[in-house]
Amino acid sequence: MNASAPNRGRRFGTRVTLAAGPADRLLAPFASLFHRMLDRIDLGLETGAIEASLPDGSNRVLGGRGDGPVAIVEIASWTALIRLATGGSAGWYIAWSRREWTSPDPVPLFDLFMRNRRPLGEVGRARGIMRLARRAWHALRRNHRSGARRNIEFHYDLGNDFYSLWLDPGMTYSSALFDEPISSEQSLESAQATKLRAILERTGARPGDSILEIGCGWGSFAELAARAGIAVHGITLSAEQKRAVEARMARQGLEGVSVSLIDYRDVAGRYDAVASIEMVEAVGQEYWPDYLEAIADALKPGGRAAIQLISIDDEIFDAYAGNVDFIQRFVFPGGLLLSETRFRAIAAAKGLSWEAPRRFGLHYAETLRRWRDAFEAAVSVGRLPAEFDRHFVELWRYYLMYCEGGFRGGGIDVVQVTLVKGEDA
Repeated sequence: MNASAPNRGRRFGTRVTLAAGPADRLLAPFASLFHRMLDRIDLGLETGAIEASLPDGSNRVLGGRGDGPVAIVEIASWTALIRLATGGSAGWYIAWSRREWTSPDPVPLFDLFMRNRRPLGEVGRARGIMRLARRAWHALRRNHRSGARRNIEFHYDLGNDFYSLWLDPGMTYSSALFDEPISSEQSLESAQATKLRAILERTGARPGDSILEIGCGWGSFAELAARAGIAVHGITLSAEQKRAVEARMARQGLEGVSVSLIDYRDVAGRYDAVASIEMVEAVGQEYWPDYLEAIADALKPGGRAAIQLISIDDEIFDAYAGNVDFIQRFVFPGGLLLSETRFRAIAAAKGLSWEAPRRFGLHYAETLRRWRDAFEAAVSVGRLPAEFDRHFVELWRYYLMYCEGGFRGGGIDVVQVTLVKGEDA
């Protein structure tokens, strides 16, 4: 058990109530306006379809013009569409949490919205004063040194006892790399081990070398490298993770792994290689140059950095970055997915060549499905710590479904890439 505060789950989400009938009666005369909103969604669905039942008793099929997922949605209150129009994906979550819309499986809906991201345009993004208010709030969560620590603590210091319930036994909180074709026969633990080996191979590190791991998680990569005779200096801003890594290495009798509770911008020294697995999404666009400069400074000439990152379609990056989505509002304050093109250009400016990218977004969708299955199993038998109430459980259930749908829809991807520092740098 950990020493987290007893209300560690309370900071997630807001208290919700079921949809209120009186509001729907007031909105009933404006049903035609809501149908026009649905017309806009209908026009934007080039692939797949939504089978919707509506508050006025009618049923509609939106899309259906091209092959794709079919989502079944019951909109119990017109308020759900108001929340979508004004609050975007964050508003749509609030509507779900209030039972203003339901679905037997929301994943195909999230898949559809991402799959049709370009023709749908601004559908699903906040507008007006709500957009301005959320951008102002998000600006307060910038990832300067104190802000970065606060944002990381918000998510990762929920407690090792919480994450251990649904991650694989190795405690790896990033996309696994499955054998293809992806099969239920392969365990998540095996696929995570494959991913970690791929990262280690990219570093080119050999016994006796040293690796800086930026964002060391719960130590699964550090353990693999240490078993290969490689020294690892892991850094994190999560006190919970630092404690877990140190305990893990002591338990395994492994030497050569040190962990520091410091910001990546404060790293000193040179290393043969760098590894960073899905940490850069917590950096923010403003600080991408600092992150890449820290990698370049840490590497010896000719050194290699193995990075695993989550990217979003370049064509929608500006619209995405100019908004505050569900993830940023409720789950990862200060977070931002990457524009691979822009990030790569900054890397080049820092003297880091971009080599051998490998994209495997559907592997992340499968990883998320496995995590959700394990999470639901833990919930069903009452294994979650008592302070994580129904509202917290529903938020995390939605979060895992939302992310899975995004990867299935193809607008977000996970990439492994090797950054190589020049020999004369």
